[in-house]
Amino acid sequence: MDITDASPAALRVFREVAERGTFTAAAVALGYTQSAVSRQIASLEKAAGGELLERRREGVRLTPAGQVVLRTAVRVLAELDTTARELAGLPTPGGTVRIGWFPSAGAVMLPRAISALRRSHPAITVHSREGSTPALARALRSGSVDLALLASAPPFRPPDAETPALTLRTLAERALRLAVPSGHPLAAKEVVELADLRGQHGSPGRRPARRSSWASGQASTSGR
Repeated sequence: MDITDASPAALRVFREVAERGTFTAAAVALGYTQSAVSRQIASLEKAAGGELLERRREGVRLTPAGQVVLRTAVRVLAELDTTARELAGLPTPGGTVRIGWFPSAGAVMLPRAISALRRSHPAITVHSREGSTPALARALRSGSVDLALLASAPPFRPPDAETPALTLRTLAERALRLAVPSGHPLAAKEVVELADLRGQHGSPGRRPARRSSWASGQASTSGR
């Protein structure tokens, strides 16, 4: 058995694990049991002749071989999806954009952007997916999304240290408010940094902090 014998199901499971970072998250997304996900990954690693994922306490990380297999998996699955559309007699879209977004962006930012795009370029089809910022950064690197809306908090560092670096553009910053009792040490501050909140307990209210929304894409694919 070699990698040419890998099944589409195993490739799909592998892509989900690689992008979501854990077997558990992939199982939830696919509606599988965790043991089923583990079996699919084991079969794919057997076909590849080595480990594709480093198992860590905080999740998984792609090995060099895993990065190669992930690029192939994304391409193969995209071609299968296109074939399924053709067989179903669905029209070929005038163009496709695949965008990822963090949860709160889907309530305001994404609908507005899609509405504007439909008015200006009605032939373009948008495929969107929700995910955490780390998962979306992995999806950008694997090529399964073209761009993503990411969230970050001060000091607004890049979402990861992997290469190649992602191209980032700040779209918006918004203030958050913190409510504390009048006698609280933080009550006298005009601006509260996130580090000041370590060990504190409270609820949204008065003092502003900042959160930023980023648009990101691979530098090599920024022209899409």
